[in-house]
Amino acid sequence: MAPFRPVDASFFELPTLELARALLGMALVKETEEGIAAGWIVETEAYIGPHDRAAHSYGGRRTPRTEVMYGPPGHAYTYLMHTHCLMNVVSGKPGHPEAILIRSVEPCAGVGLMYKRRGPVKKERDLTSGPGKLTKALGITIRDYGRPLFLAPLYVAEGRPVREIGTGPRIGIDNAGEAKDYPWRFWEKGNPFVSR
Repeated sequence: MAPFRPVDASFFELPTLELARALLGMALVKETEEGIAAGWIVETEAYIGPHDRAAHSYGGRRTPRTEVMYGPPGHAYTYLMHTHCLMNVVSGKPGHPEAILIRSVEPCAGVGLMYKRRGPVKKERDLTSGPGKLTKALGITIRDYGRPLFLAPLYVAEGRPVREIGTGPRIGIDNAGEAKDYPWRFWEKGNPFVSR
């Protein structure tokens, strides 16, 4: 029996920018045959659909990859970036393709399993301090695409309080025009697991 309880599906009905903040401090949990691995979410980035040049759904782009974003909120949008799997939480109302990238987590369960999956990582801080690192550490893969994030095996669970939230521009979207300056990245101030 997992020590974590998934949130109710209604948790994901908040507007995207509010949900991106509300996710901070929550647990992201993945149950596999190897065991449970989980981390407190400490950094997120919001992507707000057709008018956000940095979003995969900019201009109403609808492809097999982005299809899950057009459905109800609270599902996993996973995709490959270079060789890394990245995980987003679908947000916004159905038909409004919005999502929140989980950028980093602080390990809270299954740390040994994370080390095994990540290979030769020296510092615990480096296990999950980036969007590709955390998916590998938690065992999240492209096969988790479309999973409801309020049911096992991949889910968001009640977490812990966050002291102070920082806000600023998103990372790695320099070619997104004015969208590169939107302050839609949120992080727990002072947390060593924040990506940068």
